[in-house]
Amino acid sequence: MTELLGDHFFANPHAYYRLWREDGPVVRVHFGDGVPRWLILGYEEGRAALADPRLCKDIDGLEAVIARKYPGRWQGPPTHDGLRHMLNADPPTHTRLRKAVSRAFTPRRIAALRPVIEQTALGLLDGMADHDEVDLLQAFASPLPVAVICHLLDVDIQDHATFREWTKALVGTLEPGVDQARALQEMVAFLRKMLQRKRLDPGEDMLSALVGDDAELDEGELVGMALLLLIAGHETTVNLIGNGTLALLQDRSRLDRLVMDPALIPDAVEELLRFDGPVNMATLRFTAEPITVGDTVIPAGEMVLVGLAAGNRDPRRFSDAHGFDPTAERTAHLGFGHGIHYCVGAPLARLEGAIAFSTLLQRFPDIELAVDESELRWHHNAIIHALKRLPVRLRK
Repeated sequence: MTELLGDHFFANPHAYYRLWREDGPVVRVHFGDGVPRWLILGYEEGRAALADPRLCKDIDGLEAVIARKYPGRWQGPPTHDGLRHMLNADPPTHTRLRKAVSRAFTPRRIAALRPVIEQTALGLLDGMADHDEVDLLQAFASPLPVAVICHLLDVDIQDHATFREWTKALVGTLEPGVDQARALQEMVAFLRKMLQRKRLDPGEDMLSALVGDDAELDEGELVGMALLLLIAGHETTVNLIGNGTLALLQDRSRLDRLVMDPALIPDAVEELLRFDGPVNMATLRFTAEPITVGDTVIPAGEMVLVGLAAGNRDPRRFSDAHGFDPTAERTAHLGFGHGIHYCVGAPLARLEGAIAFSTLLQRFPDIELAVDESELRWHHNAIIHALKRLPVRLRK
């Protein structure tokens, strides 16, 4: 049986994972396009899959599998320079690309961002203070990480709304009317201009480091890596803040505990990443040869998704897996993935998350939902678990 992932799944994937897990650590799913994927649910199975070289990510190999098995039925974006980055590559290409980014993504650069993040967060909160109610995503959760990643890359994006539409399209939205190919084309054109400017006038930013003489990236790889850094560098943090705030508001005792003891916030960020993190599933892989997951043999040439959110609530790995406890030892969560594709930006996401929740709860300790929880809506997105809006009341 192949499970259809529709509206109710995107609103509450954890309920489905809990049900499916009773039948084993893997389930076959589709998104209404007739193209099946195998979804791995278990923590240990997912962790093993993320480190298994038989599960490949090479973009050309993936498209060959799709063209051979499902001609004319694939709804994803076409091959493009913008997709040629380390998240869509296997070794040795992945090794070379990640090395280039790691050289640019230094601890010094991340540490230097603390005052930028704090000042940006405080400025956004100042802007919110004149309102009794706001959409927290639009007023705070989105502009904060956008400003930070643009500062890190020294990219001038005047129209943040357009930028957000680009990124929401490119992280895998399944909503009707979204033109992924067009979004990719527009963003790549923008990035080519930015990269050319860096060549002519390099600075101390990460993009300048990537286009340097020793960067070893060709034009397509440069565009792809710049796109990946911009999207992954902010989209996940937007929804870490959004999903995390909702999780705190769903149980007032969680929020009050952090207000009373702000020292718990860094640990709470880790628990929020596990409890309802922004990344629902890891990006697509395909089997280079048959693999066995539990009692299921997945043949060669099949598409595989690893359910990070499912693994993070696997009761075989985490006690009280569906509960929230910032004092529990949860650092082994899969919120940043595992293996060679482990998120290179994890230190930045942790820093942004800790500052965001600290400043938000200090300024508005009485924050609460401004609508009934049943009115909240979620994006149709396989990769990112994301609210469309988060209306909050800032004070009692």
